[in-house]
Amino acid sequence: MAAYEGDHQAVYAHIDASLDQHLTNIQRWLRQPSISAQNIGIQEMAEMVRSDLEGMGFQETAIVETDGHPGVWGYYDAGAERTLMLYMMYDVQPVDEADWRSPPFEAKLVDHELGQVVMARGATNQKGPQRALLNAIESIIAVDGTLPVNLMITAEGEEELGSPHYPQIIDQYEARLKSADGVLFPFNSQTADGAASLNLGVKGILYFEAEAQGGTWGGPVEAEIHGSYKAIVDSPVWRLVQALSTLVSEDGNTILVPEYYGGVRPPTEEEGALIAGLLENHDDARLKEIFQVDRWIDDMSGEEVLRNLIYMPTLNIDGIYGGYTGEGVKTILPHMATAKLDSRLPVGIDPDEAFDRIRAHLDANGYEDIVLRKLSSYPASQTSVHTPLVQAVIGVFNKYGVTPTVNPRLAGSAPFYQFTERLGLPMVPTGFGFGTGAHAPNEIMLIEPAEGAGPAGLADIEKAYVDMLYALSRAE
Repeated sequence: MAAYEGDHQAVYAHIDASLDQHLTNIQRWLRQPSISAQNIGIQEMAEMVRSDLEGMGFQETAIVETDGHPGVWGYYDAGAERTLMLYMMYDVQPVDEADWRSPPFEAKLVDHELGQVVMARGATNQKGPQRALLNAIESIIAVDGTLPVNLMITAEGEEELGSPHYPQIIDQYEARLKSADGVLFPFNSQTADGAASLNLGVKGILYFEAEAQGGTWGGPVEAEIHGSYKAIVDSPVWRLVQALSTLVSEDGNTILVPEYYGGVRPPTEEEGALIAGLLENHDDARLKEIFQVDRWIDDMSGEEVLRNLIYMPTLNIDGIYGGYTGEGVKTILPHMATAKLDSRLPVGIDPDEAFDRIRAHLDANGYEDIVLRKLSSYPASQTSVHTPLVQAVIGVFNKYGVTPTVNPRLAGSAPFYQFTERLGLPMVPTGFGFGTGAHAPNEIMLIEPAEGAGPAGLADIEKAYVDMLYALSRAE
């Protein structure tokens, strides 16, 4: 693809001159805790986002109430032909401060092998790149007096909880959002060596609990009993294990639920070409080293690995518990056992239908007593590489000599179906920049690269976002 040829020197110069203030903006966001799981700082962070948008000149801003944590709405009317929707999240994961080199909500600059980084919870996931994009928007407005595209922003405070109430934010603006030309999710997409990737889709997910309890089938009903009575009493723990074992083959790698694979959409011609491109940089040995795994299932390799990650549904036990699991000895026969499971679902499999098939399979095999509780579910999401939004983004990467690797779909999940399925919009998480430590201690985002480092620093991250907005405004 041709590189984007736009040159916005006055805006770039404003970014360079304002870099200290732009870093301060990022640190201000990072210093405000917003831990959704513990409801710490949520209201304050939502208001900070809303207030920042208002201060930048957004004509509409609002705190959007939901049945959970509030969302934030912003609209900037530039009178432009194109409209871009920005998806943002303002919440972060919990922290254990004892595990951090630098306090997680002080957002200090620290030295790193790649240069100076800001270390804080939310540095790369996602407050850092999001505020960097807003910095870029501020610079465009300061220089040009307006933006090249209209902007609609929907920010949520529950992404780290699985976005249970984000649809309620969309409910209030759905008709307007459908008029947008695409959705951008600010994202640090460079690796430590400076390479970049674009992920055009995600798998869906079904997350549920399975529980066995003592009842008319057998087993203690009200509470655990002495382990010696296993001679005459059934065990709910074994009941659960046996029920789960019917769902998969003996090695656990093939789902035996009837028709579970039936809806999988095979690769399109476009996706096949993208997979061929991924193979050029695919390294099984390196992946095994990263995950500390000695071998893949059935010793698969290369293209088979990629196709399984993208197109194969999974059924995974995340955890299983019941009875006594502490130190020492306690001989009991538990009255209850529970497992948490997730199923990653490629395009073509509806999560509600998948859940119903699991329920029907257990019933058909005599396990009607196993209780299933659906905790979270949503379908897969996919965007075409040929959409003007993605083409504009790739053109900007090419301008900076960082041609991205394009992945048709991640093996992981995110509720991006709200954009691609509900709103009918192309969506891409993208941006220059490097960060690491999401959900972990010592989370960082690179601010000032050392000489010879590959990833972009804050100034170039913001300049690239400037280019993306202008490139989309001109995309055909």
